[in-house]
Parts: sequence; structure tokens; C-alpha cells
Amino acid sequence: MIELSSEAYLWIKALHIISVMAWMAGMLYLPRLFVYHCEAEKGSELSETLKIMERRLFYAIITPAMISALIFGSLLFFNLESDTWTDGWVIAKGLFVFGLFGMYDMMRKWQGNFAADANIKSQKFYRIMNEVPTVLMIGAVIFVVVKPF
Repeated sequence: MIELSSEAYLWIKALHIISVMAWMAGMLYLPRLFVYHCEAEKGSELSETLKIMERRLFYAIITPAMISALIFGSLLFFNLESDTWTDGWVIAKGLFVFGLFGMYDMMRKWQGNFAADANIKSQKFYRIMNEVPTVLMIGAVIFVVVKPF
């Protein structure tokens, strides 16, 4: 357990929330870009513009925000009493967060496929995948705020 002062705890919590908001903004927007990219002809100006947008969004916003959310979230986690680490709400929230890390990894692969003009997924697929981060985020927030068990 790390013992943070109440002021440090509040600053870390604020930075964690800001980081998660930036991470989720990117995770919610990137699949929408993939939907548009599916419509673009390979090699077209639109396709090349979308490649730039996707790369910048992923590497300049999503990745740094995810890393900072992980760092600040870990500090908050290790500030909990160690007997709390096995509470149901903590485990459930962790599962939702691991789901978000999984989505991050899939989006990295999809972004790489578009960059190489090797996408084989449909618009419908990306429309559905656009909803997954929302569901995972809602689950994580409910468990950390409501603590139903």
C-alpha cells in the first residue's frame, strides 16, 4: 500500500480522470474513422488523409492517455487498503479495464492494417466495435462509483 496525502490523492485522481477521458475520446473516435476508411478507395487522397488521422490519433492521443491513465490508476489502486484489492467491485472494474486494454490492442492492429492497405473488415464490423469501448467504460465507472459488491 502507498500512503498518499489527501491533496496528492485528489491530484492523482483528477489526473487519472483526465487521462481516462482523453483515452476514451480516442477509443470512441478511431473506429468511426475506420468506418469512413472502409468507404475510401485505396490510394485515394481520402484514404491517405485517414491514415494520417488514424496514426496521429492512436500514437499522439490514445497511447499517451492510456499510459497516463494506467500510471495514475495504479497509484490509486495501490493507495487502497490491501484487503480491498480482492473486493468484487475492484476485480470487476479490473476486468472491464483489461477489456479496454484488449480493445486498444485490437485497434492498434486495425490501424496497422489500414496503414498497409490490408483491411479486410467491413463497415458494419467497425460500427459494432465502435460501441465496445462505451460498454466497457460504463461497466468500469459503475463498479468504481457504485461498488455494487
